[in-house]
Amino acid sequence: MLGAIAGDVIGSVYEGSPIKTESFPLFHPRCRFTDDTVMTVAVAHAILESSDYALSMKIFGRKYPNAGYGSAFFHWIYEDAVLPYQSWGNGAAMRVSPVGFAFDDEETVLFEAKRTAEVSHNHPEGIKGAQATALAVFLARRGKEKEVIRQEISERFGYDLNRKVEDIRPSYRFDISCQGSVPEAILAFLESSNYEEAIRKAISLGGDSDTLACITGGIAQAYYHDIPLEIIQAVRQILPADLLNVVDRFNQRFGL
Repeated sequence: MLGAIAGDVIGSVYEGSPIKTESFPLFHPRCRFTDDTVMTVAVAHAILESSDYALSMKIFGRKYPNAGYGSAFFHWIYEDAVLPYQSWGNGAAMRVSPVGFAFDDEETVLFEAKRTAEVSHNHPEGIKGAQATALAVFLARRGKEKEVIRQEISERFGYDLNRKVEDIRPSYRFDISCQGSVPEAILAFLESSNYEEAIRKAISLGGDSDTLACITGGIAQAYYHDIPLEIIQAVRQILPADLLNVVDRFNQRFGL
């Protein structure tokens, strides 16, 4: 889970200033946590408390209203009713990594991922993006080989994972859709050899950098297990105490 959050923090400074290289400083003075982190923590909190996903998202969203939400989701946060709005945006995928870490069989992972998505992102592509991300985390956590992960995600969700990051990078542009960012984020993981390289590849695509790196980071943590200590320390210094408390409780409960 911290792997997803670290990706968000590192990528935050490049969201509005896309880069096309893997050579960049990991932590810029303007790095911050965004809506990706807040909603990831909200999903983790709901799992810990066995509470409603939407309620948890609304509670944390209202506490951190300036985290950078899309306009439709921002309005959703402040609605009393849970009214999904057919979104296919990658917000469904960026917040779902705790599901892949917390549950112990594919059927439950897919079911819970759908539940986290459909409260707001109930378009089929939104649900698919959340399920693909959660399943990739789950398979990586279970020690599946990368080619097994590639095949399983490709066959189940129809994503083209036979491309190369270096081929995608030159023409890739900012894309907030699940269908235009989840496959690319998974590819960044598949081509990496360690956690940091996965994050660098995701950000180097030059798109929705924080979300790409958040999705990639959750999968990379599940697969490689180790996140460099300097990254962990830097992220912990940026997160407020209440978000850190949820992260620590989640890590302790699920052995991360």
